Amino acid sequence: MGSELQRRVAELVTAGKRRETESPVEWAVEVGKWVEAAPSIELGEVLVSQLCFQHNRPSLWKFLDIALSSGLLSPLHILSMLSSRVIPHRWSQPEAYRLYLELLRRYAFSCGPLSGDVSKEKITESIDVALELSQTYKVHVVELGHALVLFFFSVINSLIDSTLDDWGFKMTSRKRPRTDFGGADYRNMEIDSRESQNLKVEEHRERIRKMNSFLAIEVLAKLTESRKALVLLRLVHLNMPEIFNGLLQRLRFLEGRHRASSDFRSAVEPLARLSANIQRVSGFKYQLNKHQLIGVLLDNGSQKPVFHCNSGFGHPTCWVRFDIYMENAMDGKQLSIKSVIDILAEGITTLQVFNQASWQETFLALWLSALRLVQRERDPVEGPVPHLESRLCILLSIVPLAIANILKDETKMNSSSIQGDTVSGNTENGYGHKMGGKANTSKKQGLISSLQALGNFSGLLCPPSSVVDSANIAATKSAHFVRNSKNEKDTTGGSGGDVCIKAGGDMRHLIVEACIARNLIDTSAYFWPGYVSASTMSPSNTTPIQKSPWSTFMEGESLRDSLINSLITTPASSLEEIEKLYHIALNGSDEEKSAAAKILCGASLRSGWNIQEHVVRFVVKLLSPPVPPNHTGPRSHLIDYMSMLSALLFGASYIDTVHILSLHGKVPEVAASLIPLCEVFGSRKSSMGDESSIYMVFSLAFLFLFRLWKFYRPPLEQYITDRGGPVGGVLTLEYLLLLRNGHIAPARNETNGSGDQLESSSVEAMYIDSYPKLQAWYRQHKSCTASTLSSLSSGNPVHEVANKILSMIYWKITRSGAPSSNSSGPSSASISGSPADTRKDACQRPVLTAWEVLEAIPFVLEAMLTACTHGRLSSRDLITGLRDLVEFLPASLAAIISYFSAEVTHGIWKPVPMNGIDWPSPAAVLQSVESEIKEILDAVGVNVPSCLSTATLPLPLAALVSLTITFKLEKSVEYIYAVAGLALDSCPSGCDWPSMPIVGCLWAQKVRRWHNFIVIATSRAIFRQNKDALAQLLRSCFSSFLGTLHVSTSSLSSQSGVNGLLGFTVTDINARPFVAPGFLYLCSCRTIHVVQHVSDVIVGIVAEYAVKLATRCASTDSPRLNSSQVSQSLSIVKIKEVASLGASLLCVAGGVQLVQELYRETIPNWLLSSKEERLGEVNAVSCVMEGYAMAYLVILSGSIEWGIGDNLPSWAHSRRARVVGIHMDFLAASLEGNISLGCYPATWKAYVSCLVGLMVKFAPMWIREVKVETLRKLASGLRGWHESELAISLLERGGASAIGSAAELVVNVLD
Repeated sequence: MGSELQRRVAELVTAGKRRETESPVEWAVEVGKWVEAAPSIELGEVLVSQLCFQHNRPSLWKFLDIALSSGLLSPLHILSMLSSRVIPHRWSQPEAYRLYLELLRRYAFSCGPLSGDVSKEKITESIDVALELSQTYKVHVVELGHALVLFFFSVINSLIDSTLDDWGFKMTSRKRPRTDFGGADYRNMEIDSRESQNLKVEEHRERIRKMNSFLAIEVLAKLTESRKALVLLRLVHLNMPEIFNGLLQRLRFLEGRHRASSDFRSAVEPLARLSANIQRVSGFKYQLNKHQLIGVLLDNGSQKPVFHCNSGFGHPTCWVRFDIYMENAMDGKQLSIKSVIDILAEGITTLQVFNQASWQETFLALWLSALRLVQRERDPVEGPVPHLESRLCILLSIVPLAIANILKDETKMNSSSIQGDTVSGNTENGYGHKMGGKANTSKKQGLISSLQALGNFSGLLCPPSSVVDSANIAATKSAHFVRNSKNEKDTTGGSGGDVCIKAGGDMRHLIVEACIARNLIDTSAYFWPGYVSASTMSPSNTTPIQKSPWSTFMEGESLRDSLINSLITTPASSLEEIEKLYHIALNGSDEEKSAAAKILCGASLRSGWNIQEHVVRFVVKLLSPPVPPNHTGPRSHLIDYMSMLSALLFGASYIDTVHILSLHGKVPEVAASLIPLCEVFGSRKSSMGDESSIYMVFSLAFLFLFRLWKFYRPPLEQYITDRGGPVGGVLTLEYLLLLRNGHIAPARNETNGSGDQLESSSVEAMYIDSYPKLQAWYRQHKSCTASTLSSLSSGNPVHEVANKILSMIYWKITRSGAPSSNSSGPSSASISGSPADTRKDACQRPVLTAWEVLEAIPFVLEAMLTACTHGRLSSRDLITGLRDLVEFLPASLAAIISYFSAEVTHGIWKPVPMNGIDWPSPAAVLQSVESEIKEILDAVGVNVPSCLSTATLPLPLAALVSLTITFKLEKSVEYIYAVAGLALDSCPSGCDWPSMPIVGCLWAQKVRRWHNFIVIATSRAIFRQNKDALAQLLRSCFSSFLGTLHVSTSSLSSQSGVNGLLGFTVTDINARPFVAPGFLYLCSCRTIHVVQHVSDVIVGIVAEYAVKLATRCASTDSPRLNSSQVSQSLSIVKIKEVASLGASLLCVAGGVQLVQELYRETIPNWLLSSKEERLGEVNAVSCVMEGYAMAYLVILSGSIEWGIGDNLPSWAHSRRARVVGIHMDFLAASLEGNISLGCYPATWKAYVSCLVGLMVKFAPMWIREVKVETLRKLASGLRGWHESELAISLLERGGASAIGSAAELVVNVLD
């Protein structure tokens, strides 16, 4: 057919040349009879081959125009072939080039009618071959839409290149990206087959050539004005940014050259239009239908924050995530395994994008949240929890370091932009979000502005009493700097030496010093208006400045008692001081090593905020000291550091210190350092004189490890799981070693300015298999957790060790007094079954390694509990024996807790009465504690009946709590009761009845100053299993935060907002304890047994609030409203507040697992549920608002946990893609009608439209991770709802694989 068609067309053209009067219309009619289907690919190829340039006549061009307009030919196909043939020969064929430009102007965006997929494939292939698109752009072009995009972009590039060549401008090879055609100079190819040309004809053609160059620019300017062009170019800009930058480079070069010549004045106007059109591509945004409510919802910007002064009332609620995250980070039961610096930096960026805020507003909200965190600890509740030091760590170390990460990212982007010679645009990766023209304001300037604005919040800047001196020192430092600077500039010779500075410091002075120390700002901050408050006084009133003990230390003074004590209580001020201390800890005498370790863990670690990250790093490094150069022999080198390690572990075991280490993300590294210590010191048999030291170092290390990994958690809590893994008990040794190993590769590439000596002694990957003693205990621990001990007993040598321990315990019991009448001695309960002669070992303790003791303890405990149950061992002697065991080896407390917690959950031991006869009784305070608990719950809107009937506890729990109340509450044993307190908080959750009040009462009688803390901790227990109580608490969180539902005002009262949610202080200053509902929720949410219930409740509350707000918006007649649009806007703002709070509360309860549950089950179930189940008034507006609220909740929750960018580890990236993909597949299937929904159609439409719109706006990187087929289905559904703009916006962000679908939709939809 092809050769026959070619012959017929050639005959027709030849005959037409003889019959000049024949019309091209008649040709088109005749040729139309020859083709099988239109558009005809074969006909197009034949005609173009005739035109270029055998029969290059006007009549044939006219015929081509008619064939294109009638659909006989494919415009895109014809233009592609003409582009590759005409543009290179534009000099020798100026008439053809001119006619080509005219056709391009008419048909550039027309794909023409296609008969089927076969035609599309053939045309696409032909275009690809003609323009060499696949080779040029390194992509596989298989879709017609994809070919259209690359064709249009290639034509623009080629025409600009042609114009540059025609005007005599040359781009260097570096500046001129490769093009497929039109770039070469064809001026020397004028040789024509027709040698005898008339001079006038040649002059005419020369004029055409000159006009063509200007016409090409005019055509491009005209074409790029259309919205279709904008979208097509935007597809390139978003998915092939490097290629798009090449176009920008061409334009810059062309603009720069044509201005330098006066010959191109007529091109100024079209070239300016062309340039403006191309530049519009970067900032182009789709205009959704403002006449529809969904369009208004997606276009509605966040409420601009109005920061109030004084006490911080009215803090913008859109930043509540900062407050909730920071307060949750203070939970001592939840040590962060990831650096809070990194988490906070990601959260800052996410909220800045979602709130569409400037960096000044973002950083100011961050500082205010951190200040409020500190202020809530002004009147702390005394108890074994992190206190002010940890909160100040957040404000003065973590927040500045998080901001430093953000500024570092900006510096990297700027440097890469310069190196790449690109034109900066607003790239939409979720981070380049632009608002109100503020994108050009740098992040650093935003930081400076936020710090300056902090001065307006005097109520939050008042320092706690323990920090007043530090604030005054910071203020005095700045005042001295300002005074000295002025004296240097003073040329009058005035007496500056008679001036003394007296400055009152506040928290802003400390914040500014923390920022200066990390080079976030410079000392010009001292000159900010109002920053320095100076007064002049006579020298006689001047208090001399006391010399810092660190100056004495750096001058070479030896470490003696007085200097050591001063250094412990005074934070270091420079890295050099810490480095010197570190070297002494490694290389000094035993006394100096111990002193240096104590100093390092003192004030420098807890309150040396300006260098805290460096102190933390050196503390962690000291836990893995290097092998000394002179070390020989098989003995571990760690033994040589025993004095240093003992002091270091003791100092690092304080509650606030452990928490500070976790905030800096050092939990995996600390654990990896503790494991070798446990292995070495636990395997060493003590000799005479060093037994206590060996056992103490092991115990400190093991109990520290025990706290980090929380082995004491009951099995029930370990297996509260979603499909992705446990919610409450994620931590395992293997997992955290994996985290530590993941940090090794980046650490190897970092350059340490302190030299090789400061490098960690071990940078190799660690696995638990390399530590057989720890591994054996770990396996035993897991076995005891999974089943009872009796089923594991096998008569191994461990029983002999257990008998020795039992003999030692019995000897101590008998030595202290005659055995109780109901005790026949533990020997009768010997594991081996034969009586043990305890008298033989009455005068000495067994010589055992710590690991041998720990391995035998479960058998010892089972024997003691069994003896107690059968009346052979009194409860008093049982507790005495346990106490002796802990005194013998403090680390045995971990094994006791582990075993008792497992046994409580197994439920095989009968309860014992806490009656004051056999066991301690809580009766003295039980009634008052229950009353106070009820008051706390009533105050937060939780009304539940009292469930406590009798004061009984399971035997293991009774033994554990009775043991712990015998411990002395001194600072020297904080490492003991820190572990015991955490265990007692979680162990009662394994009981079948409420037992936490009994445990709390026993401790309240023991430590009266902890009364309020214990009552608050006890009140949390109700939420672990009581779903109704949890739902009531969540409702109180929303009501305390949101205040009134009236939409006539956007301001919040002093009883609502963040202060209403979390309180001004941790508890009320009244004698009776009180906590805000949000604070109580944060203390309780991580121990909820069925955490998925949190998601269900939050979704229901958010939907309910959205419906109520929409109803009030529709019915309000407030005189303060100028129009319904104002009321509507305020309702949208409040709905976003509701969703933001819901997302924040959901994420702190279950983290990424609960967010996955939200995407995979909770929201689909909500959409599938019957609309009859919904309560309240229903109208179109309320349905739309409900869908919007749910979409905002879903997107923000995912963004909090996964981030909105692509800088994720591969495993996190794949998990996000999988979960988001599952949810989008569900939506696509529902749009196709494959799933029957139960919600209102308006709610469904609003949810899908708003979810897509919010994803496009805030998290476009997520769309690239969704399957293209799913995106096509979603776009088709949106188009059916007349949301074509949103459909296009979705597809264009789907990556290179979605370019074709987006382009085809653009051509079919846009005018």
